[in-house]
Amino acid sequence: MVGSAGSNGTGVSAGSGGPRSSRSARSESDDARSHGVGRRSASSRTRSARSASSDFGKGDASEGKKPSRSASGAFVDARALSSKDYVASTLEESAGPLGVSSRPKVVDFVQRSKERRKASRRVIALRVLIAVAVVCAAVGLTWLLFFSSLLQLRTSDITVEGANEWVSESQVLQIAGEQADKSLLLVSSDEVVSQIKEIPGVTSATATKRFPHGLLVEIEAQKPVAMLKTSDGSMTAVDSQGRVLNSVEDVSVDGIPVIEVEDVEASLNTQAIKEALKILAALPESMRQSVTSVTAETRDSVTTTLNDGERVIVWGDSSDLELKKAVVDKIINDPNVIGDKKQVDVSAPLKPIIK
Repeated sequence: MVGSAGSNGTGVSAGSGGPRSSRSARSESDDARSHGVGRRSASSRTRSARSASSDFGKGDASEGKKPSRSASGAFVDARALSSKDYVASTLEESAGPLGVSSRPKVVDFVQRSKERRKASRRVIALRVLIAVAVVCAAVGLTWLLFFSSLLQLRTSDITVEGANEWVSESQVLQIAGEQADKSLLLVSSDEVVSQIKEIPGVTSATATKRFPHGLLVEIEAQKPVAMLKTSDGSMTAVDSQGRVLNSVEDVSVDGIPVIEVEDVEASLNTQAIKEALKILAALPESMRQSVTSVTAETRDSVTTTLNDGERVIVWGDSSDLELKKAVVDKIINDPNVIGDKKQVDVSAPLKPIIK
């Protein structure tokens, strides 16, 4: 009984456990089916949402409207988002005033370097060309002004004024003519004047250029200060510096003082004759024309005779000439002072002697 009971108990227990297991299995199968249906339902809902979103995007696109931003956490369809055409936007922003689009410049450094070298060569070539042109212009201008006939001095256009019988025009022309055929820009006026002043009898000279081909020479020619008369009766004209003037025939020597000498060349080297010539040159023209003879035995005994002995003036040497001339002029022109006297000695001008 015990065994049957045990056996029955076991069987009951087993019998009772079989139905429970079957129900449990069926319950699990139902749950699995319900989960499968749920998954299919969720998948269907996802596809429906995507389809609705696509239809919404298409609807907005067809209406020309941009889709609105989704709220935070909401579903966003990437296909519904608008994409900006950056290339078209860039071309639109870079369009010129005439609507022609300008591409953004792309710098090619190699090409840029070549362009710079080419530009540098052009600048150098231009500078060289300018330098050559300047040099050629300078050379041409130099030749034109200094070596062509444009400003050439012509002998026929040299004019002399102020010459007299003692200083001939031919002497001056000979000196000035040495500058002929030169450009006036190369003619030295100072050199011409210096040479002309060396002519005996010329006290001053000027040379003025007359463009384009002329030269004017003006001189002041003095008459002889004295005539040197030798024992044979020949006479030689000399100026204040003791220079012999050119020989002139048939010329009146009236009013020119005469100094008697033994030898012309030797006398011109003596101090006595030099002092006499200085005194004669300093005399006023009216008094010099009245001098008929001059003696100069020593340098401090120069004596002049006026109007063939009417007056005799002892000058001494050539010192204090202005004072001596003033004293002589006062004495000989005042009858109360000179009286019937003929000789006036002013070798000591502060103590003149009248006798």
